[in-house]
Amino acid sequence: MSVVTVNVPLGDRSYDVRIGPGLLAASGSEIAPLLARPRVAVLTDRNVAKHHLQALQDGLAQAGIQTTSLELPPGESTKGWAGLERAVEWLLSEKIERRDVVVALGGGVIGDLAGFASAILRRGVRFVQIPTSLLAQVDSSVGGKTGINSPSGKNLIGAFHQPSLVLADTDVLETLTPRDFLAGYGEVVKYGLLGDPDFFSWLETNGPALAAGDPVLRTEAVRRSVQMKSDIVARDETEQGDRALLNLGHTFCHALEAATGYSDRLLHGEGVSIGCALAFETSARLGLCSQEDPSRVRVHLKTMGMRTDLADIPGDLPDSETLINLMGQDKKVVDGTLRFIMARGIGQAFVTSEVDLGVVRSVLEDALSRR
Repeated sequence: MSVVTVNVPLGDRSYDVRIGPGLLAASGSEIAPLLARPRVAVLTDRNVAKHHLQALQDGLAQAGIQTTSLELPPGESTKGWAGLERAVEWLLSEKIERRDVVVALGGGVIGDLAGFASAILRRGVRFVQIPTSLLAQVDSSVGGKTGINSPSGKNLIGAFHQPSLVLADTDVLETLTPRDFLAGYGEVVKYGLLGDPDFFSWLETNGPALAAGDPVLRTEAVRRSVQMKSDIVARDETEQGDRALLNLGHTFCHALEAATGYSDRLLHGEGVSIGCALAFETSARLGLCSQEDPSRVRVHLKTMGMRTDLADIPGDLPDSETLINLMGQDKKVVDGTLRFIMARGIGQAFVTSEVDLGVVRSVLEDALSRR
């Protein structure tokens, strides 16, 4: 099976996303053209390092590229000030220069952290994303959003800093737990729901085989997701308009992540899955889409064994008013007004500030009552 390429067209900051099997082994030949000297610094976490660091080092060594690496603790808590300071100080201690390349080997946490560290190190060094989770391959590794979390909310500190290359090796998805794979699938479904009804229909047909491990279907799902993201980022790199569509489900998701302390109780992709279901339910109650649409969304998510409702989150949750207040910390707030991504149907998402919070409150109260 061959590797496919999606280009992200951003003028002199354009780059390729390479998708397919065997890319860790081929990493040396892929990355060598970017290097001023044959050396890279790799930021990763301990779990990812155990599975994939040696394969990356071997691939780079085949092209005569030396590696130095830092293994950070796994988990969302690494994506904060302390983790950023550790990464930046290590890169400085390794004498990484402005012409060098930092490699982010990991999921969304490592990609966001390493990207932000690269953005601020010496006022900007280049970096390569090697995403090892499905969620990172289809979403966080593409588009240049980097950052860390604050006690005030998720991803509130960061910068737009585009990678020079993304290598999405679909072989590494085989090492994911079923829960982590399905969490990433939440972001895949999001692309169909926000702008491509044919892709959503394709997922309804192929999702179970894709989750079971079909490599051709997995590569195609990643390719279509990345192509959609590339198209949107090319139109709106810094999220002034269309790019906000990529946050379908995320306003609910980020509030739920904050309510659960950014912990294992709710993975990001699980929050996206629940958030998409809630966004479609809200859209239906506002009369924007038919009642069949949220039902169809939930049926597919449940068929895939995914979380679809607040009842699927273990432990206590705050009341609806607290959740709405947590939404107010979202980055999509403009002039103090919360913007939602609603839908006129599957594949027809749009951004709006004209959402009756009373309807949102009733959706959340009904969902809380089912717990």
